Amino acid sequence: MLLLKELPTEHSLRQFAARYPNINIPAIVDFVVLLRASSDISQALDKLLAKHGLLQGRWWILILLLRQPNLTSSPSDLAEKAGVTKASITGFIDSLQREGYVSRVEDEIDRRKYVIRLTEAGLKKLDSTVPDYNEKIESLMNILNPEQREEMLNSLKTLVNHLELLR
Repeated sequence: MLLLKELPTEHSLRQFAARYPNINIPAIVDFVVLLRASSDISQALDKLLAKHGLLQGRWWILILLLRQPNLTSSPSDLAEKAGVTKASITGFIDSLQREGYVSRVEDEIDRRKYVIRLTEAGLKKLDSTVPDYNEKIESLMNILNPEQREEMLNSLKTLVNHLELLR
């Protein structure tokens, strides 16, 4: 989430450039606009999912489980696929289990372990949420024509493939 709601003005950018003459202002502006767009999209998705009683973290866990052939996964696999820590995944699982959307069941191979299973209630939650989610995402993405979408995706992939430059 970008903690900068107001984008820099032309005046503030000139001041910035005067203090840091070697700064590439257009690159900084483009980057901040990208961060602002990403943050705004994420917040809009939060609001959409909140209408269905979900948060993004919980939503993506349900989606990850739905993608599994038997609707089950280990907590560590879910954490890896979601890109979160094991502690975070435990919190997501606990809240989803309280709602009845997932259950913890013994691993059939190793009874010392357990797996997370998407329940019938979890499937019903997805069934009631996905149509609205799809409609809203489709409406947003259809603002761009196919060429614009392809250009956007290619540009984003290029940036993601070079994130090591920020490290």
